Amino acid sequence: MNARDVDPRLGEAAKKFLAGKHQALIGGKWVDAKSGKTFETYDPSTGGVIAQVAECDAADVDAAVAAARQAFESGPWRALPGKERTLLMWKLADLMEKHGEELAELESLNGGKPLGPMREVELKASIDVLRYTAGWATKLNGETIQGLPKNFHAYTLREPIGVVGQIIPWNSPIMMAAWKLAPALAAGCTVVLKPAEQTPLTALRLGQLILEAGFPEGVVNILPGFGPTAGAAIAAHPDIDKVAFTGSGEVGRLILQAACGNLKKVSLELGGKSPVIVFPDADLSLAVPGAARAIFNNSGQVCAAGSRLYAHAKVFDKMVEGIAGAAAKIRLGQALDAQTQMGPLVSQEQLDRVSGYVEQGRKAGAEVVTGGSRVGNTGYFMAPTVLANTDAGMSVVREEIFGPVLCAMRFDDEDLDRIAREANRTMYGLAGSVWTRDLSTAHKMVQRIRAGTVGVNVHGSLDPAMPFGGYKQSGWGREKGGEGLDLYTEVKSVIMSL
Repeated sequence: MNARDVDPRLGEAAKKFLAGKHQALIGGKWVDAKSGKTFETYDPSTGGVIAQVAECDAADVDAAVAAARQAFESGPWRALPGKERTLLMWKLADLMEKHGEELAELESLNGGKPLGPMREVELKASIDVLRYTAGWATKLNGETIQGLPKNFHAYTLREPIGVVGQIIPWNSPIMMAAWKLAPALAAGCTVVLKPAEQTPLTALRLGQLILEAGFPEGVVNILPGFGPTAGAAIAAHPDIDKVAFTGSGEVGRLILQAACGNLKKVSLELGGKSPVIVFPDADLSLAVPGAARAIFNNSGQVCAAGSRLYAHAKVFDKMVEGIAGAAAKIRLGQALDAQTQMGPLVSQEQLDRVSGYVEQGRKAGAEVVTGGSRVGNTGYFMAPTVLANTDAGMSVVREEIFGPVLCAMRFDDEDLDRIAREANRTMYGLAGSVWTRDLSTAHKMVQRIRAGTVGVNVHGSLDPAMPFGGYKQSGWGREKGGEGLDLYTEVKSVIMSL
């Protein structure tokens, strides 16, 4: 990127990083892709190129896996006491905090996230999950087994699973990197991490901070590249013990097929089509802005987004009117503009996808209450959209759009089982929320909704202690919390004859 093309709002540290060379991190060294290839990465606010990045493929994956295997089997990492891993992870979190403004700016520039929420929410959540999970490095305990004959002593051990391949998405790059790196490092695993090709920059800057923190060579390797080449090679590699993926169900199925070769462990965090259920007694002063945030946050590019609104007939019109009014007031703009409340979609491809779904909804009879179209001719901006007169047969209701599009439906039923059946009428089961003042209704609905995370008068949480994952086709396994460590450890049973 030429100096004249740099957004003047960008800080000096971020400008310096952009002006540098963007290579792969393998075995503690920054190297070009073996093919010599690079690819362009973009600013979705303008569509302009901001950097050239090393384009890794299978040969680079082989080198990174070899480095990770060496670090796991022969290097100091596996033998490092848990308290030492904790200190390294805390040091990395401190460095992220120190360079927080630079990281926030890079992610806003590369991913289109408004700088304020990026700085105050997602970056802080990324740092929090590192600090929280670091404490688990000293608490991965087995247990003594009782009840065996007296001449036997039996116990279990929890051991690191080994070399881990991690493939993260473009919608929350640095937070998804933290969610995956933290439990793997706490458990004593080594990692080959591939960021999404749309948003590689913060992962590469994070790699620099990992080296600065003092992690041994080969513990974390970072390979920018494309899914069909680098991603597929990670999923199929015979010397990777486990692969963790966040992204679409379509790619998740490809990863499962590729992982069959050596039966590597697999965890998947996939899509969602999450219901927001509003009962007639709900506090609308909370429910309206809560439902708006649930769908319009990060331009709707959130797997747990509340994209299906089910509002009781007594409050349906007020909910739709309130959310549409909130949508109309949202200030769209370039990500680094301090006044921006909602940025662009990540790419032209994503804009075409979201626009296509809205058009399908129109043709199927949905009413566009607000939004429904692209905004401007520069960048990939989509107006926050509310669709009414939608039903379960429409593609906009059945399928994940991954954009700022809410499908609003009314119910007048008092039978909680029937309401829950409609909310559960999806192949996904990632999240949901219930809005009511009645504790009995809240508890009963929480039990009936088949989803990994259910909020009551709130939609979702980034707290690092709260496990996150889905039912049904929303994935396998849980990230964050103590459960997140289960994905990166094996249990060994030991029995001794005395």
